[in-house]
Amino acid sequence: MSYFNTTKKGEIQELREGIGSTNLRTKKDSMKRVIGAMMAGTDVSSLLASVLVNMQTTDLELKKLIYLYLVNYSKSEPELAVHAVNSFLKDANDTNPLVRALALRTMASIRIEQIAEYMCEPLHRCLNDKDPYVQKTAVLCVAKMYDINPQLVEDEKFLDTLHTLLSNGNPLVVTNSVATLAEIQTAHPETTIFQITPDILQKMSAALSQASEWGQITILDALAAWYTPQSPKEAETLAERVSIHLSHNNSSVVLSSTKVIIKLSEYITDLNLVDKLMKKLTQPLVSLLSSFPEMRYIALRNLNLIVQRLPSLLVSEISVFFCKYNDPIYVKMEKLEIIMLLVNEQNVPQVLNELKEYATEVDIDFVRKAVSAIGRCAILLPGAAGLCVDTLVHLIETSQVNFVIQEAIIVIKDVFRRYPNKYESIIGKLFSKIEELDEPEARASMIWILGEYADRIEGADNILETYFLENFADEPHIVQMAILTASVKIFLAIPSSQPLVQSVLKIATKKTDNPDLRDRGFIYWRLLSVNKDMAKAILNTPKPPISTHKDLVPKDVLAELIPYLGTLSSVVHKVPDSAAPTGQAPKQTSIPSGDFAFQQEELVPASQTQSYPPPTSHNFDAQANDEELIDFGAFGLSAYNTPAPASSGIDLDFLTGMMGGTPAAPPKIDYNFDALPQLALHEGVCVFGQFGQLNRKTTFFLRFKNNSATPITRTDFRFNTNSFALKPQSADLGPFPIQPGQQRDVAISCDFDQSQLKVTGPDVQVGIQCDLGMIMFAARAKILSLTQYNLAADQSKPKASSVKNRNATHSIQNASNFNEFVQRVSSYGFVETNRMVKDGLTAVQLFNEIPALNALLVVELILKDNQAQCVSRTEPEYLAQMLNEELTHILV
Repeated sequence: MSYFNTTKKGEIQELREGIGSTNLRTKKDSMKRVIGAMMAGTDVSSLLASVLVNMQTTDLELKKLIYLYLVNYSKSEPELAVHAVNSFLKDANDTNPLVRALALRTMASIRIEQIAEYMCEPLHRCLNDKDPYVQKTAVLCVAKMYDINPQLVEDEKFLDTLHTLLSNGNPLVVTNSVATLAEIQTAHPETTIFQITPDILQKMSAALSQASEWGQITILDALAAWYTPQSPKEAETLAERVSIHLSHNNSSVVLSSTKVIIKLSEYITDLNLVDKLMKKLTQPLVSLLSSFPEMRYIALRNLNLIVQRLPSLLVSEISVFFCKYNDPIYVKMEKLEIIMLLVNEQNVPQVLNELKEYATEVDIDFVRKAVSAIGRCAILLPGAAGLCVDTLVHLIETSQVNFVIQEAIIVIKDVFRRYPNKYESIIGKLFSKIEELDEPEARASMIWILGEYADRIEGADNILETYFLENFADEPHIVQMAILTASVKIFLAIPSSQPLVQSVLKIATKKTDNPDLRDRGFIYWRLLSVNKDMAKAILNTPKPPISTHKDLVPKDVLAELIPYLGTLSSVVHKVPDSAAPTGQAPKQTSIPSGDFAFQQEELVPASQTQSYPPPTSHNFDAQANDEELIDFGAFGLSAYNTPAPASSGIDLDFLTGMMGGTPAAPPKIDYNFDALPQLALHEGVCVFGQFGQLNRKTTFFLRFKNNSATPITRTDFRFNTNSFALKPQSADLGPFPIQPGQQRDVAISCDFDQSQLKVTGPDVQVGIQCDLGMIMFAARAKILSLTQYNLAADQSKPKASSVKNRNATHSIQNASNFNEFVQRVSSYGFVETNRMVKDGLTAVQLFNEIPALNALLVVELILKDNQAQCVSRTEPEYLAQMLNEELTHILV
C-alpha cells in the first residue's frame, strides 16, 4: 500500500475517522497516510486536534508517527500544540527509555518558547537518567533549547551539567556533550561557553579511545577548533595520544587527527619530535588515495591544503600522485595540482617525463593543463627551465595533435617573459607551426613573440601581414589587440615596414567598432606622430616580472582552513564565514552610485542582532531610503565614466603608468599592519583592517592587497550609518595604480558625523569601490579608540557620579598587577575621579566620555583580599557590552 498518494476530495474526513478509530491497525494505517500526504506537500494541519487525542497510546510505532506529525505542524497551530505538553511530560516519566527519549526529543524539536519552559524539569531528570540512551538524547536537546531560549538554559545551569557529563562513563554521552558545547560555542562566538581546560582535556582524551569513529571525529574536531595547549609538554602528550588514531580505517578520523597534530606542532619546541610527528602523517595521508574515486577526490582536495601548509611533508611520495589510466578526469586534475606543489629541482626530471606522457592523453582539458604545467615548472624552477623548454619543443616537433602545439606556444610565450634573451633560439621551430594556429590565445601569443623579437626574426613584417592581417576584421578582440601592438613594435624595429603599420592603424581607428582597439590605435598613432623615440621607450619599457606562485590559497586563508580539514570547507577551499556569517545567507544588494548601481553581498554577523540592543536591520537593501546608504555618487564616483579633458601634449607619466610604471611610494606609517585581521576577499583582492588610534585620533588601519591580475587604478572608501557616528576623512587609498602582487597600507582618520549615527551594533559596515567591483565587509569598532584625552578630573567627577546603571562586573586574574591595570585603562585617556583605600580595600574610579555620542564611560577597579574586580558603567546602555569586552581583553 502506498502512503504517499496525494489526498483526494473528502479524504481528509476519511483520515480523521481513521485516526479516531478504535482499531489500532486502522489508526496506524491512517497516520501513515497522513505522514505520506504531509511529505508530499499536502496541508493536513486540520487533523491536529484529532491527532492530539491519540497521544496517550502505548503503541510505540503509532506514538512515533504522532510525534513526527506534531513536530511538523506545531508552529502553525502553537495553541493546540501546547495542549500536548501533559502527554509529553507523562511520556518523559515512562518506564521505557525509548519513550522517555522520544518524548524529550520531540519537545525540543517543537520550536515554541512556551513548550521550552515546560522542558526544564524533564530535561534535568533525563540528563541524570541512568540509561545512557536517554542521557545522550537529553544532551542534544540542550543545544536545541539554547537556540530557542539561551537565557533559560543559562539560568537552569544546563551548560554546567554538560561539563559534568564530560566525565560520564559512556563515551556516547561524552561525545554528544562535546558536540553540543561545540555547536553552541560556534553559534555564539561572542560568549565563552566551551573552554577546554586541562581537566576537560583529560576527560575528552579518555573518551577518545573508547568512542565510535564518529564520536572520535567529534572530539578531534573540538580539539582542533577550541583547544590551545598551556605548555609544550601538554601539546606533546596530546599529540602522541592523537597520533594513534592516524591508522584508523575511517578517512575522516585520519583527517581530523591530522589537523589536530598540525595545530599542536606549532606549540611543540622539540624539533625532533615535530619531525617524528610529521613522518607519522605521511603514510596515513597517502593511504587515503586507495579508496574509490569520489573519496580520492575529497582526500586530494584536503591534501592540497596540507601540502601548501607543510610543503616538504609529501615530497618523497610525489609518485603516488602520478595519474593512473583509469582515474576519472576530476581526480587527474587534482593530482596534477598537487604534483605542481611538490615539484622541485630534484624530482623535476621525473615529473617532466610524466607530464610528457599526459600530453598524449585523449581528454583535451587534461592535456592542456599538463602542457601548461611544464611551463609552470620552467617558471618556478630556474635551474630546470632549460629542460622544460626542451620538453615543450619536443612536443611541438613530434605531436600530431593541434591543441598540444597551441598550448605549448602559449606556455613558451610566458617562458620568454620570465627569461628574456635566453631561449630565443627556438623561435624558428615555433614559426614552423604558424599555419596550424587557429585558437585566439595561441595566435595572440605567436603575434606577441613576433612583435617582441621583430629585430631577430627575418621578414617579421611579411609574416604578420601574410598570416594574420588578411582577416583582421574577423579576428577575436585579443588577436586584434596583439596585431596592433605587434605592428607598431615591428615598425620601430624595421622602419621599412611603415606601410604595414599605417594600414593597421587605419583599420583600428576608422574601421572598427571596438572602443578599446580604436583608443589604443589613436594613442599609438599620436605617439608615432609626435616622437618615435618616446613611442619606443613606452612600448619597450621593462615588463612586470611574470611568476607562478605555488601557494594557490593565500596564507592567511590557509591558516583558517586547516582547522576545517575533513569538512566541506576543505573541499571548496573557502572559509565558512567568507560565504556567509553563521545563520545568515549573503543578501544581494543594489547600492545607488551616481548614474549606475553595483551588486554586492551584504555581510552582517548574525550575532549583531542577537547580542546588542536594540535590534536594527542594516540598510543595504535596494528599497531602503537613499540617505541610509553608502553614497558613492556624492564623492565623485561618476568621474569614472567622465572622459578626461583634451590636451595638446602627451602626458608621458600617465602613459608610463598605463604600461606598468610604478607610482610614488606612499608615506611610511608607524603601525604593525602585518597583525591586521582579514576582513574580506573579493576577486583576488584581500582586505585587512581594524579600528585603533593614531596620534590620539580614531583611525581605521587598512591593508589593501591586490592578488588579482588587474591593476587597481581607483578606489572609494565609505562607512554605512553606524552606532558611533564614524565617517572617514578620506575616501582614497592611493597612490595608484596598485599593481598585481602589490599592497597598500593606509591609516584612515575618522571624524564624528551625527548624520552617520544609527544604533546597529558593534560592527561598522564598510564599502570599498574599486576596478574589480564593490567590496563589502564589517569591521568591529572599538569604544576605547573613540575616547578623549586631557580631561579635567574636577569637571569629570560629577559626570562620573551621574552614571548610575551598573552594566557589567568581571574578575581580574593576577591581582598583584592592580596598579598596572589602572595604568592600562588610564592610557586610553581615562582620568581618575575617585580613589578609596580603607580596611584592605582599594577602589579606583576612572572616567572618560565620547562627546559625539553623548556617551559617559565609568570604569571602577576594586582590590580586596588579593581579589580584583572590574565594574563598568555606561550611558547610553547599548555601549555596555562593547566596553566590557574590550576591558576584558586589555586586563588579561
